[in-house]
Amino acid sequence: MISSLHRQPLLAVLRPSSMQQARLQLEQLHQAGLCHAELAVEATCAWVAMAQELVADFPALRLGAASVRSAAGLEAALAAGLGYAVSPMLDRTLLEQAAAAAITLVPGVFSPTEIAAAVQWGAPAVKLYPAASLGPGYWRSLAGPLGPLPFCIAAGGLAVADATAWYAAGVDAIALGGALFSGDRLDPALHQLVVSLRSKCYP
Repeated sequence: MISSLHRQPLLAVLRPSSMQQARLQLEQLHQAGLCHAELAVEATCAWVAMAQELVADFPALRLGAASVRSAAGLEAALAAGLGYAVSPMLDRTLLEQAAAAAITLVPGVFSPTEIAAAVQWGAPAVKLYPAASLGPGYWRSLAGPLGPLPFCIAAGGLAVADATAWYAAGVDAIALGGALFSGDRLDPALHQLVVSLRSKCYP
């Protein structure tokens, strides 16, 4: 997952209310050239079945689980065959469970203490969350006292228009959520962002 994000440092976070909406959104993201998408996890058999079907139907996308907050959520992501999981919080037990199951779990962090703990506990990357409330200068300000900083995905309240400022501030990737879609229509600016990233990041 991390190596793939080096090539395209961008993720979409989806909270579809139905299989139909999930398909429609994923089809638009795929057409725009996006590689990574997260599905908000639900620890139910119905959600696992839906996610399994989406994994099979969208092989070109790297699908992961979003909002994993418990062992049940992590187990649902594993059962669905998703390639990685992302959490809004830092939980050492979840990190250990993910490591034992050989799935990448990216924990959410907010403070310098949480960032340091995530590194100490072996997190392969961190999610700076909610990023919009901190501002793009926050991550760079930590480089002196905490450097070297871990691989960072900025997430929470960001839109396509925010991407340039956050990349310039030194984060490694950004995750876009609710602002990506107006109804079921994808922000048309996403395609240009993907094209721009391709020229800068792709091998």
